[in-house]
Amino acid sequence: MSVKVLAPRRTDALRRLSASFRAPGLVLAWVIVAIALGWALFPSLFTSYSPYAGDPDASFAAPGAEHWFGTDRLGRDLFARSVYGAGTTLTATLFAVLIGFGLGSLLGLAAGFAGGWADTAIMRVVDVFLAIPNLLLAMVIVSVLGYSTNNIALAVGISSIASFARVMRAEVLSVASRDYVRAAYGLGVRRLGVVVRHIVPNSLSSVLALAALEIGTAILSVAGLGFLGYGAPPPEPEWGLLVAEGRDFVAVHPWISLLPGVALAAVVLATHRISTSLRKDHG
Repeated sequence: MSVKVLAPRRTDALRRLSASFRAPGLVLAWVIVAIALGWALFPSLFTSYSPYAGDPDASFAAPGAEHWFGTDRLGRDLFARSVYGAGTTLTATLFAVLIGFGLGSLLGLAAGFAGGWADTAIMRVVDVFLAIPNLLLAMVIVSVLGYSTNNIALAVGISSIASFARVMRAEVLSVASRDYVRAAYGLGVRRLGVVVRHIVPNSLSSVLALAALEIGTAILSVAGLGFLGYGAPPPEPEWGLLVAEGRDFVAVHPWISLLPGVALAAVVLATHRISTSLRKDHG
């Protein structure tokens, strides 16, 4: 006799997927995310302009058929810089979420499964991190490590570890008290086997939903730190830096900051819409 992990039926997953495509807002969110990923992976397919080379004669050109997002003070095409900037921002976001998810899940698993003094010690550290605003903590870490997009990714990831650890610990404690886990122990399954075969697979759904939600938050944090000057230096295209470069011209040339900012906001809202759907499915 063996104890099997209860998994959602494949038909239920297909039913939820088909239902999601009947929701116009969710479909639009997936389209926006797909476009952003296309920008990040294959930027040259979306624009023929260089994100670095400018045309002084075309400086401050308004949005139009030739330059969809207009140009900046150096005559650089802002749509091209937004497209190529997606790779920088989304790559940093991905690494940040992976760091938070990986380390936070391990800490939460250790705290929830070990219990006792280990649980107390880990969660007290987690509480300290939760008491500090994520953006402030990330700024401190980047200030110590140095200004770069890689350090921003590391800092944002570290600042999100506590949230993942707390959710993972709660899920581990919930799963560990269920009947099939007790039955596994009764059948002689070792502790490591119970963790790998039963506790981890049944604890990850809520953590994965949180990871989807954290993507939007991480994009904002990475772009926010880039806007403040903690990220890639000019002339690198990065969404936060693009918004920052136009702040001195908002009154006369608003498209320099506005259109890259709209692209950033659209991706963040789309990821939040998708993560909300995922949380409902697992809630």
